[in-house]
Formats: sequence, structure tokens, C-alpha cells
Amino acid sequence: MTLYSTTRARPTPPPTRWRRPSIFFLILTLLTYQISITSAQESNINLDDIQTDANKFNFENPNLRQAYIALQAWKQAIFSDPFNFTANWTGPNVCSYGGVFCSASPSNASVRVVAGIDLNHADIAGYLPDELGLLTDLALLHINSNRFCGVVPESFKRLKLLFELDLSNNRFVGGFPKVVLSLPSLKFLDLRFNDFEGGVPTKIFDKKLDALFLNDNRFRFGIPENLGNSPVSVLVMANNNLGGCIPGSIGKMGKTLNELILMNDNLTGCLPPQIGMLKKLTVFDVSFNNLQGPLAAEISRMRSLEQLNVAHNRFTGEVPGGVCGLPRLQNFTYSYNYFTTEAAQCRRFGGGKVYDGKENCIPNKRDQRSAKECSSDDAKAFDCRKSKCGGGGGGGFSPAPSRSRTKPIRRPRPSSPPPPSSKSSPGGRSRPPPPSPPLPPAPPTHKVSPGTRVSPPPPPTHKVSPGSRAHHRCLTVCFKAINWLHSVLEVEVPACTRMILNIAFQ
Repeated sequence: MTLYSTTRARPTPPPTRWRRPSIFFLILTLLTYQISITSAQESNINLDDIQTDANKFNFENPNLRQAYIALQAWKQAIFSDPFNFTANWTGPNVCSYGGVFCSASPSNASVRVVAGIDLNHADIAGYLPDELGLLTDLALLHINSNRFCGVVPESFKRLKLLFELDLSNNRFVGGFPKVVLSLPSLKFLDLRFNDFEGGVPTKIFDKKLDALFLNDNRFRFGIPENLGNSPVSVLVMANNNLGGCIPGSIGKMGKTLNELILMNDNLTGCLPPQIGMLKKLTVFDVSFNNLQGPLAAEISRMRSLEQLNVAHNRFTGEVPGGVCGLPRLQNFTYSYNYFTTEAAQCRRFGGGKVYDGKENCIPNKRDQRSAKECSSDDAKAFDCRKSKCGGGGGGGFSPAPSRSRTKPIRRPRPSSPPPPSSKSSPGGRSRPPPPSPPLPPAPPTHKVSPGTRVSPPPPPTHKVSPGSRAHHRCLTVCFKAINWLHSVLEVEVPACTRMILNIAFQ
């Protein structure tokens, strides 16, 4: 018998069968290390040391002592402060801290308390610790245009005096921060330019707010039916993926609503006739949606209207003369629809007024759609009585949440209101500019001074090299592993860890 027959070597298994598990476990090991490091950072608030230091100081009153603990905890939760906004957050005199404002307590004029915090445009990276709930005298919190991540802590429910909350242009995640629903004094809420997702709670429209900014997030599942219960003067929900229709209850907002911006929200159906009841509305923008049917003649009753934008929809029929003849209308954009006629008043639009009616199907008018487009299904008249929104075109159809993701409209993304200017005083409001013809999106400009806007990171535009492709594949596995750890094994994964990998993808 030959040596070969008695000592035949076993076939070597394909290397990929061993390489894949080893790479996976290596990634999990590194991921676990990353999570532990980030977890330590996120929980590295040494409250005992802070309280020990507080015991060494003399404070004017117990409220300022609590404020000291809260602000020192927040300072430990800050990973980066490039402009040194919090550099002087030391010592017991919290009223001298940068961005911190003190005033007399509403319940006792002889007691000084921390009433406001304004860290707008500071480019600070970090998160909001639970200890901020100790700032029970806080009436104003402005932290727009920073890099705060994670979620809004539940401890905010203790901020019973909070009047203005501006979290815009940060990196907050998760569902709508429902803790704000428990704030009895809240009048101004700005959540725009974040990554909040899921549905908009109905209760937000039952609160006595004056201004509500929800634009440029990831909200879905429609506009709640009780929209009309809200007394807001300004409502901006643009650039989400809400879907569904505009509720007919919107007519109940006629006594208060001044500005309404719902562009690029994947809205469907017809404009509800109840919009004619919005007698105080000056800005109405529903561009970049899938709205159908005729342009509601009831718009002619909106006598205060100055800016009207219905572009990039599927409206058909006539552009009503009553709309073009509105006494205060200065800018009327109805381009990229399927209108077939326009009233004589619209042809005489002038005297410094601006209108844009290109890319429709109006005969003998310049810059219109092709004959093929004007004979397509999109150009066919739509009977609003057959709309899922209801007979009159309203009704507020809001699709129930489902596991399948609604596909957003693939259209050029319009520009949206930028985050508020840092010049706004604690008591001031920052409203969006009036709508203009859609432009390519331009994020807020970033300059190295606290008075300028800080833009969210834009999507990558560079070409991927072969080496970086492998790096990206590794990150992809990491990111999937994070979601698996969180959803399957119920391992608590810090929100900022997810944010770190999200940034790494870019």
C-alpha cells in the first residue's frame, strides 16, 4: 500500500468559510469596545464630585446650587467646544457663565435664578444629560446649530416654566420627543433640521403653542386629524415624508394662523375647501407634493395672502381669477402643474407683483409642457369627490403606520427655511422667509464665528477608492451589527455611538 493511500490529506476548506466568521467576530469585538468607550463617555458624569465641589461653595440660594450641578454635568457631557463657549463654566457664579442668563424668580422677585440658556451657533458636540432637569426655573433654552446628539431626556418634564425650546439644526434622533407635551408653559417649539422620525403626535396640536417648526426631519404617517385644534401663528412641516392629505379641520385655524409651509411632504388628494377660512394667512406653500384636482376657488377668500406657492403638483383646470386678484398677493407660483387655462386677471398680473406659471398646459403661453405630457394620465382632471380624503377634498386622511416605508417623491429637493438667526433675542421669534421659486438646496453657511449658521454635514460627493470601499463595507457590517445588538439581543447601544458610525459612513 502506498503512502498516498494511507495518509491522504483532507481537502482544504475554502478560506472564505473561516474568514467571514473571524472578520465578523473581530468587528463585534471592536464594536463592543467602541460601545464600552462611548458608554463610558456618555455616562462619565461624576455627580459625586460635582456635589462635593458644590458643598465647598456658597450660593445665593438653593436654586443656583441646583443650576451649578446641572451645568457642570452638562459640561462633562460635552465632547467638543471649538469656540470655548463653556470655557468659563467654573465656580459658583453660574450667572456669569457664557450663554447663561439669570433673572428674578417669578415666584419671588428677591431670588435670582437661571432663567435662560442660549448656546446658538456654538458648534458644540455632546448630548443632553438628565441633570438638566434640575433647571426648574428655566424659561428659555436655545441650542440651535450645534452637534448635540442622542435623545431629549425625560427629565425635561420638570421644566414647568419653559416657554421657548429651540433644538434645531442638531443631530437628535428617535421618535418625536414626547416629553415636550408635558411642558405646560411651552409656546415656541423648534425641532427642525434633526433626525426625529415616526409619527407626529396628535397631542402637539392640542397644546397652546404660538409657533411650531418640524421641518427637515423624518416624520411620517400623515398630518393628524386634529391639526385645526392648534392656535399656532406659524406652522412649518416641510421636507418630511408625511403622506396623506391636509385635514379639513385646518379651517378652524382661521383666527390665528399667519404662515403655513407644507412643501415636499408627499401630500396627496385635493386642497380642502376649508382653507378659505384662513383669513389671516399671509404665506401658504404646498409646493413639491402630489396634490391633485382644481386649485380650490376658496383661496380667493384668503384676503391677507401675500405669498402663494402651489408649484410641482398635479393641479388641473383653470387658474382662478379670484386667486390672481387677491388684494395683497405679491408672489404667486403655480409652475410645474397641468393647468389648461388661466383667468384674464392672471394674464394682467403686474405692478411689481411676481408670478410664475411655466411648465403647465396653457395654450399660447410660453414655456409650457409638451403635448405628450399634457395628454398623460397626470394631466387628466381629477374628481375630488372620489378622493380618499373625503368628498370636499379635505378630511385629513392619515395612513396607519406600517412596516413598509412610504416611498418619497423623487423630485428636486426645495430649499427650506434655515435655522433661526443667532441675533434673535430670548424673547424674539425667528420666522421662515417667504417662499420663493424652488432652488437647489443650500445648507446654511458655516463660518467660524458664533454669529453664523452651522450647517448639518452634507452627503458625501467624493469618489470612493478601492481601499475606502473595503472600509465602508466594514462600517456597513458594524452598523448592521449595532442594530442587531439593539433589536435582537436588546443590548443598550448609546445613541451617540450610532451617530459616530453614521458620520463615519460619510
